[in-house]
Amino acid sequence: MPRKAPTPSQPEFGDLLAAQDLRKIVTVAQLTSTIRRLLETQIGRVWVTGEVTNMRAQSSGHAYFTLKDATAQVSCVLFRGEAAASRHYVQDGQRLLLGGEITVYEPRGKYQLRVTSVELQGVGALQLAFEQLKRKLLAEGLFDSARKRPLPRYPQRIGLVTSPTGAAIRDVLHVIARRQPGLEIVLAPARVQGQGAAAEIAQAIVDLNALHAGGRRRLDLILLTRGGGSLEDLWAFNEEVVARAIHASALPVVSGVGHEVDITISDLVADLRAATPTAAAEIITEGVFSSRQFVAGALERVRRLMRRELTARIEDLEQLCERLGRSSPRRRVEENFQALDDCRQFLARAISQQIQNKKTAAAGLSQRIARLKPSRWLEDQRLKLEELRRRARTRFEWQLANRNASLLSVRQRLKLLSPVHVLDRGYSITLDAETGRVLRSVAETAEGARILTRLRDGELESAVRRRRLVGGE
Repeated sequence: MPRKAPTPSQPEFGDLLAAQDLRKIVTVAQLTSTIRRLLETQIGRVWVTGEVTNMRAQSSGHAYFTLKDATAQVSCVLFRGEAAASRHYVQDGQRLLLGGEITVYEPRGKYQLRVTSVELQGVGALQLAFEQLKRKLLAEGLFDSARKRPLPRYPQRIGLVTSPTGAAIRDVLHVIARRQPGLEIVLAPARVQGQGAAAEIAQAIVDLNALHAGGRRRLDLILLTRGGGSLEDLWAFNEEVVARAIHASALPVVSGVGHEVDITISDLVADLRAATPTAAAEIITEGVFSSRQFVAGALERVRRLMRRELTARIEDLEQLCERLGRSSPRRRVEENFQALDDCRQFLARAISQQIQNKKTAAAGLSQRIARLKPSRWLEDQRLKLEELRRRARTRFEWQLANRNASLLSVRQRLKLLSPVHVLDRGYSITLDAETGRVLRSVAETAEGARILTRLRDGELESAVRRRRLVGGE
């Protein structure tokens, strides 16, 4: 029977042995080591940005965590001693910029980022730089209120540092044109955002001071301003070079940067911080604007004061005329005549009234005498006297009975308390025969002394003879 030829899907055993001899077989350790060398040589040191998650700090001081973004993640290790100044930023949820080397942890066959540098990303890094510069300048005294200078009340010429195309310069010019049109502005144009903006702002401040020092165009102050924006947009005003230029300025500096909630380093170093560019322009022009308002209203105030003074003078004149009229001699004579007439009328009425009262009293007495007879009056008085006698006798008898009853009660109580009453019950009283003093103890008399013993129906005289009581009786 003929042999069946093998199909391509079913190689013969000899072919399999030949193919196996061509394969390169390595161990797991060799493969992992090869991958590690490739990663370290082909990729090397990288900077990776992402969000920290699964942070695990070990007692050894090493930290293990994962750095992720929306679609991928990578394992990271931060060994003790690495990035000592910034390793505290490595926390769950924190977005970081990590620098390190890509390598492979061979026991697990897992690639990882060996972190050697840690930086905050974006706004966090800017905020950190802001706080560090703020602490530095504060320690140097650049923020001290003692070094801040007052602004001139009536400035005539100011230096303006801002972008010539921004919204801030339009707001400032509009406010100045409305409140102090004669204020001269010397513009020192500078970029207020982006790379190199801080250097231009600082140079503009230096140039304005040089212009002022040259004497050709004397300035009263410098206004540093720009509109609102994010922290990155305003960062040029947080640069140290700008802060140093403001501090070194011989002219007072007003900082009106951003919105009211925005605080920059330039605001803290400047002699005066305004919430907005508009507010800065209003502060600078306040002296002249207030004076203009005062002058504009001065005429009306003078008129009002004059009317008030004239009215007061007229009232004083009228009062003087009244007082003069009241104090004239003729007026006083007339008033005295009137008072005399009043007295005459009063006396006439009083006399007439008194006569009428006496007549009325006499008529009343006459009527009472006619109604009352002496015999009837005496009889009434006698009856009243008899009634008083009867009531007095009754009251006396009642009081006497009460007093007798009280006396009897007191007598009975005294009898109960009397020593004689005690004698009736078989007791006796012993007295010293010479002094009459009642004896209460054997120690109060002596052997042979004379004593009296009072009984219910008489007294006994005897001499003392002591004897000892047996058994304490």
